[in-house]
Amino acid sequence: MQFIRGNGDREVVLTFDGVALTLEMSDSVREITSWVAEQLSRSHCDFLAQLPLTYTLIREDYEDVLFCHAIPTNDEDIFTPLTSDAIVATYFEGTQQRTVICGHTHVQFERRLGDLRILNAGSVGMPFADKPGAYWLLLDGDSYEHRFTPYDVEAAAKQIASTNYPQAQQFSEENVRKIPTAQEAMEFFEALAQKNRPFTD
Repeated sequence: MQFIRGNGDREVVLTFDGVALTLEMSDSVREITSWVAEQLSRSHCDFLAQLPLTYTLIREDYEDVLFCHAIPTNDEDIFTPLTSDAIVATYFEGTQQRTVICGHTHVQFERRLGDLRILNAGSVGMPFADKPGAYWLLLDGDSYEHRFTPYDVEAAAKQIASTNYPQAQQFSEENVRKIPTAQEAMEFFEALAQKNRPFTD
């Protein structure tokens, strides 16, 4: 089994090690990150710290596939189906693989740039979509399928709300029982990204 690093993993490790997090992080995210770090042992954090930024799946009978959390060069830059081709092309400039699988924004989508195919797998635990459930990606040879798996949303929400996780009640209501739509998430992420991008198209 192969894992790659996401921004959440990196931020939890930094918090565990006592390194100050970026000032741009909201107080609520900072609280959650600190709580997660408190649940982990040194061995847990050592495991997270050694995860690679990307992983290339080399396949004998099919094209290679690059996995990354956000983009190939970092774990936090944002793009969505609303992002211009010019900006997305900048993010994936120099990528050798013709299929890239990413996540980060928790929204399932496909982007095409020439012969480059970019697939966002979605999210199992915190998706942005039409209805609650688990959203993931099946890769089969050179074909793929965005998939959805329903589960007992009410039972999951009650279990989360009963924990000491910060904002547990809010999360169970707003990210389990009901969830933001993909459109709402994309518009939010685009507004956030435009403030942080050093360039425009």
